[in-house]
Amino acid sequence: MTERQDRFSEFVGRWPGEIRRLWDQLPGDTRSRLLGALGVMPRDMRQWRGLMDRAVEHLRLAAGGKHRVAIVGPANVGKSTLYNQLIRSRADRSAVSAVPGTTREARQADAGIFGVIDTPGADVSGAVGLEEKQRALAAARQADVLVVLFDAAHGIHAAERALFRELLALERPVIVALNKIDLVGGERAAVIARAAGALEIAADQLIPLSAKDGTGVERIILAVAKTEPEIVAALGAALPEYRGQLARAAVIRAASTAAVIAITPLPIIDFIPLVAVQSAMVIGLARIYAYRITLARARELIAAFGLGYLGRTLFYEMAKLGGPPGWLVAAAVAS
Repeated sequence: MTERQDRFSEFVGRWPGEIRRLWDQLPGDTRSRLLGALGVMPRDMRQWRGLMDRAVEHLRLAAGGKHRVAIVGPANVGKSTLYNQLIRSRADRSAVSAVPGTTREARQADAGIFGVIDTPGADVSGAVGLEEKQRALAAARQADVLVVLFDAAHGIHAAERALFRELLALERPVIVALNKIDLVGGERAAVIARAAGALEIAADQLIPLSAKDGTGVERIILAVAKTEPEIVAALGAALPEYRGQLARAAVIRAASTAAVIAITPLPIIDFIPLVAVQSAMVIGLARIYAYRITLARARELIAAFGLGYLGRTLFYEMAKLGGPPGWLVAAAVAS
């Protein structure tokens, strides 16, 4: 399965049968364009935060308040680490420790397009553990969406299955994630299959991630988004603005780099790095706007650069012969 097809599977959400039937009825070229649109969605947490910045205002205008997402699960599975990955302000970070029971009270903060709640472990034994479990369940009841987190290295046993059934009984949209997937090495596929079987869900309903380094956390955001039409609409409305921001940043970065290269006082020597900078900028813009660079288009790109540089190179390389003032002129032309 290609990356874009995988993103389509991730996006179909709560109505896979209906959406796939509609999908199969679409013409092939329409499906290709839609897959292309999904291909420009962010691929990591930094990019997702940029998109969420754009989406927050759209969501506020369209729907008012934000939905609350509670991270619930056994003790010491990485709930606070995931919470810290999602929140926007460092001042709201939860304490993280290998000692079970570090989080005693539910804690809530802003995650951009939704609010996120960190909860105590919901499986610790004893009087204190029972009290913490009740706090976790109370937070879950107040939430609009639940992210149920388990430990990939520990696996799913009777206690985890019992907790999962208890959370399902709350009748909230549930996103199931398997944290610490980086610790299982080459056993990843088998670990996911065993966990899914123990929870009696399909393997593709289980999101593997490493909250410690952020790998896979963006899939949690996408899964939360598709539980609520308002969030999906806000992200869609913000996407053009987000892509424009990325494009402006790419152009400014390329222009600044080109200017630095062009200040080199030796004629001709900077021609190749300048071509590389401009080519990288064009390819970057193509990726942002899902414009595929084929071999034919690559030839057009090379030809366009060749003709442009043929005239400009003569001008700004000769300008360099005029000393520092000429170097500044060359830098302006290059950028």
